Amino acid sequence: MPWSNQSGGPRKPTPGPWGQGPNGGATPPDLEDLLRRGQDKLRSLIPGGGSFTGRGIIALVLVGILVWLLSGFYTVQTNEVGLNFVFGRYTGKTSAGLNYNFPEPIGSYQRLEVTDRNAIDIGSSSLSDDSRRGFSEMREVPEESLMLTGDENIADVKFRVIWQIDPVHPEDFAFNIRNPQDTVKAVAESAMRTIVGQTEIQKLLTVERKNIEPEAQAAIQKILDQYKAGVLIINVQLLSVDPPPSVISAFRDVTAAQQDLQRLTNEAETYANRIVPEARGAAAAILQAADGYREQTIAEARGQASAFDQIYAAYKEAPQLTRERMYLETMEKVLGSADKIILDDKGNGVVPYLPLTEVAPKPASQGAAK
Repeated sequence: MPWSNQSGGPRKPTPGPWGQGPNGGATPPDLEDLLRRGQDKLRSLIPGGGSFTGRGIIALVLVGILVWLLSGFYTVQTNEVGLNFVFGRYTGKTSAGLNYNFPEPIGSYQRLEVTDRNAIDIGSSSLSDDSRRGFSEMREVPEESLMLTGDENIADVKFRVIWQIDPVHPEDFAFNIRNPQDTVKAVAESAMRTIVGQTEIQKLLTVERKNIEPEAQAAIQKILDQYKAGVLIINVQLLSVDPPPSVISAFRDVTAAQQDLQRLTNEAETYANRIVPEARGAAAAILQAADGYREQTIAEARGQASAFDQIYAAYKEAPQLTRERMYLETMEKVLGSADKIILDDKGNGVVPYLPLTEVAPKPASQGAAK
């Protein structure tokens, strides 16, 4: 059935997008009127008495182009590096100071703070930061800090990674990684777990601890370089390396015993370094004395043998005289220092004699000595 107005009256217009009016209920705007109004406003801005001429349009276009080109200047701070883009394509980097690139929509730029250092704590996180007192409250994160060692023990390792954007390759940082903070944290945790997994817990708690920081820094940097992340690792700081809380007291006793062992070993080495040279010196002195005594004994024996040969040669020449001389020399050696009593062989008794050695005056040197 054809449509008809049930009320019997004329058809009521339906509302349109431009408001109420005929043919859809809306009165569309007069485009000619809008253009005329725009031309009137434009004439007021064009030089030449408001006449809308070709020269005025060219001047207006040139001014607009100049303003648009001047908007391409931008400033890069001393801690930043600028990246230039043309139609979204990277064209180069800029240093600190006033720089220029094509303005939008043709060109754009991005500034990266390449000298600012960032810190990531692994194994702990900050709950609150009291800048007035100079400390922050830390919360332990055991799922990050508990690591398996090379001898199948558990170590609680907390460390901090300090990094910055690589000023040589800032474009890698801008293009190759989506979330730098999470990327550096994941790489650092992976590298540290690898190092801890190759180290025994006793060495990890004592002698190897000083080698972990540079080894971890090199491992993290190597992985990030393979990713071309544009991140430069400045330092890795071990905040703490402890056994799990349930056995920490026993491990501390073991560590104290190892420190005592090291101390006693050092003391023993010090004592050995002092005693061994003294013993070697005494042994050398004894050997030198023995060599001297040997040379002396050999020389005396050769002298006595030579004297005996000379006496024997003299004895062969004059036996009687040699016997008397040997007798007198022997008696002189035997009786020279002994008290003597002289008897007369004819039976007259003791022969008186004057002891000249006792009566004679003593030398001046002996008197002065007394």
